[in-house]
Amino acid sequence: MRRGPLQAGEKVQFTDRKSNKITDQLVAGGVTQTPHGIILHDDVIGGGEGVVVTTVNAKREAQVNPDHPERDANKPWKAARAIGGWQYSVMRPRLADYVLSMPRGAQIMYPKDIAQVIQLGDIRTGMRVLESGAGSGAMSINLLDAVTPGGSLTTIELRPEFAKVAMANATLYFGSRPDWWRLLDGDFDSVAATLEEHWFDRVVLDMLDPWNRLDAAWRVTAPGGVLTCYVTTTTQMDRLCQALHESGRWTEPQVQETLERNWKVQGLAVRPDHQMIGHTGFLVVSRAMADGFQALHKRERPAKDVSTDVDSLTDEERATRWEELELRDISDRKLNKVLRDLDAQIRSLGEQ
Repeated sequence: MRRGPLQAGEKVQFTDRKSNKITDQLVAGGVTQTPHGIILHDDVIGGGEGVVVTTVNAKREAQVNPDHPERDANKPWKAARAIGGWQYSVMRPRLADYVLSMPRGAQIMYPKDIAQVIQLGDIRTGMRVLESGAGSGAMSINLLDAVTPGGSLTTIELRPEFAKVAMANATLYFGSRPDWWRLLDGDFDSVAATLEEHWFDRVVLDMLDPWNRLDAAWRVTAPGGVLTCYVTTTTQMDRLCQALHESGRWTEPQVQETLERNWKVQGLAVRPDHQMIGHTGFLVVSRAMADGFQALHKRERPAKDVSTDVDSLTDEERATRWEELELRDISDRKLNKVLRDLDAQIRSLGEQ
């Protein structure tokens, strides 16, 4: 946590009156380009958060076509960058702001999903966490922040170039290379096989086929440890849940997705934004059983056939098994009550 005056090398966030945000690193003698001129870093370095800075003239005559200036004569926005006098507030970026603005190669997980991984995965100070895939470092930085230097994060990343990007982003965020992070190159199965058995408190898998990694994950997870998997499609989610059930080593999986919608609050115009962040992925959470003990799973009622494909049956089989295959079951007692209520309402309708 950084406090006090802003220093060269720090990331800062500039926000204008329209809530447009620019995140940049302060450099002595440096500038930040904006659509309304430039911000001089020397005006910011040494100051505090919550102040307002004003852009100055960028003198970018090259924005107007030098060969055919008449083409840009009626386009005032062409010279907008050269016009100073636009105000920006100065703040240190939140972690969510930093993650969304940091350089990246791989697609990052959205803050709404990262927050749920931390909460549902019960990742806290001092814990030992294993992560599959560093990507650009968005999830890794949040995990490092959650466990603090009192804990540890071990990340297995297949691609060395992604590992380099993730480490650079984490180093910029924390101000130095986080020494409680062990970043290992290689495929998950091979590297996980070299790790100590039942040592990790929490495991986070963000990969294409987590169902193929359940045995390796269980071997390194302490009994009672929490496994959190992030998958993006329904087929992945279904296959993962089936594998968790069949393994017997993991508790009943909980599946969740999070939708995010912002609101506009301006005078009497209080309404949700027209756009929202909808489905991005599913979180599947389960816990590791102790060696020698089978997980307890909910038993399906015999009459509830949830696996047979109705279209694979003949007409005769479908007719005889329709009641078994019908998932929207209703008891005769309830059905009779519904019919009585409807009859009464229809009679009342006729009496009007």
